[in-house]
Amino acid sequence: MTAPSTEEEPWPVRTVSRKISEWIDRLGAVWVEGQLAQVTARAGTGTAFLTLRDPVANVSLQLTAPMGLVAEQREVVAEGNRVIVHGRPSFFPGRGTLSLRVDRIRAVGLGELLARIERLRRLLAAEGLFDQARKRRLPFLPRRIGLITGRASAAEHDVVSNAQARWPAVEFRIENTATQGGLAVAQIVEALEVLDRDPGVDVIVLARGGGSVEDLLPFSDETLCRAVAACRTPVVSAIGHEPDTPLVDHVADLRCSTPTEAGRRLVPDLAEETARIAGLRDRGRRALHGWVDREQRLLDSLRARPVLADPLRDMARRHEELERLRASTRASVDRRIEREGREVAHLRARLTTLGPQATLDRGYAIVQRGGHVLRAAAEAAAGDALRIRVAEGVLRATVQDGPDD
Repeated sequence: MTAPSTEEEPWPVRTVSRKISEWIDRLGAVWVEGQLAQVTARAGTGTAFLTLRDPVANVSLQLTAPMGLVAEQREVVAEGNRVIVHGRPSFFPGRGTLSLRVDRIRAVGLGELLARIERLRRLLAAEGLFDQARKRRLPFLPRRIGLITGRASAAEHDVVSNAQARWPAVEFRIENTATQGGLAVAQIVEALEVLDRDPGVDVIVLARGGGSVEDLLPFSDETLCRAVAACRTPVVSAIGHEPDTPLVDHVADLRCSTPTEAGRRLVPDLAEETARIAGLRDRGRRALHGWVDREQRLLDSLRARPVLADPLRDMARRHEELERLRASTRASVDRRIEREGREVAHLRARLTTLGPQATLDRGYAIVQRGGHVLRAAAEAAAGDALRIRVAEGVLRATVQDGPDD
């Protein structure tokens, strides 16, 4: 037993190395999958040294294998191949390194790769990464296009040349990365992050030419698919040829069957847009001329109306009508005054006829008794006979010519 390590009594390096070696030995034999990044097999040596890299993370593991095993699996043991190895991990205290002593190596079969891709496809689809609702529309005319592709590749030429043929002023920001092999995923994800942070980039294109399923495996990687889904900038996938459909095609906002098609879909055609603008200008000009003609005809018809052609004529007609109404009113008032005057004269004549003066004028006298006073309404003419009759308390005197009664 070894005493616990303390600040006062630390372990020596040999003790730590031994304990690490003991813990690693307890792990036992394991199966490991990865991609061969480096193979060093020198003739005349009994051991080959290999580097097995994780296809997703930037992690690698050193392998040692007998030369005979490497010679037997010559087609399998090649840089870039996906393999499954069986071995025991061991720690070398002298160098402080960890390696895996391999006793079996086999290639990852195509069926296994396709099955894994299918499982990942179902997982991403269940999470909603393939939904059409989350896909964004590409800008009509991007200011700058971010392009992720292999250095001096045919895919880069196809995208750039076709886009510039349609819109010569288009700008590109190109990030060259590995498009296959163990380094591809990490480099593509890093390039995506760089372009997504650039405010001048309006759309990002992933472009690669055709290849085998193994060559296109980085574009079906879960890490890359999630990185594309997390981008704020719209992403276009242009991987391989028409039959090739890596998983990133389903996650991207737009899938193009080839890099050539991507170059044509990214920007509008200058000649077509120029012709469309010219056509719209002609339509606008014709529409404006037609509107002006219609309004001119409307103005002419309004000007031709009598009220606008001779505006004083209507005023004259109204003036004549007003004078006629004024004369009619004056005549009506005059007739009313004349009629009322006749009525007043008639009433005056009646009053005169029925009044006491008329009775007196005919020679009668009216005497009214009030109290003890008798008043003569008229004095009889000298020598006339006075006849007085009493009726209903009123003395009526009648003056007549002739002898006294």
